[in-house]
Parts: sequence; C-alpha cells; structure tokens
Amino acid sequence: MSLGYALVAVGVVLFALGYARVRAPWSRYRELKARDANAARYRAWRGGPPSAGEERTGAAVAMALLRREARAWATVAVVGVAFVVVGFLLAA
Repeated sequence: MSLGYALVAVGVVLFALGYARVRAPWSRYRELKARDANAARYRAWRGGPPSAGEERTGAAVAMALLRREARAWATVAVVGVAFVVVGFLLAA
C-alpha cells in the first residue's frame, strides 16, 4: 500500500472521528446559547439590563468549554480532510 492510500485511510478515520465527536458538544452549545438569549429577552421584558453584565454564570462557563471542545474536534476533522487531499495528490 502506498503512502498516498495510507494518508487517505488515516484522513477518513480522522474525519469520521472528528465529525462524530463534534456533534454532541456543538448541539449542547446551541441549546445553551438559545437559553441564554431567552434569558436576555426575559430580562429586557422585565425592564432589567439586557445582559447579565460582567458576571460569569455557570452557563457561560459551560458554553466556553463546549465551544473549545467542539473547536478541537472540528480541527481533527479538518486535518483528516487535509490528509485525504494530500493522499489523493500523492496517489495520482
């Protein structure tokens, strides 16, 4: 098996792994972001400040962690795509 085909195989595995692992944190992040937007609308409706201000809530910390995890696994998927492209170029 040539180096090109090996890179393609590794790239496909990395892409599949990255895609599978990025879905859960990204969907949870979107849920938390929607809840945060809903809370901001509620605060505005009640006449309070439109945002929580400078305070760091547990949801904000969770969103930051989920965003970081999703970004890391998305990077793995992008590296997998790069391996596939380079593998096809070397195999040709």
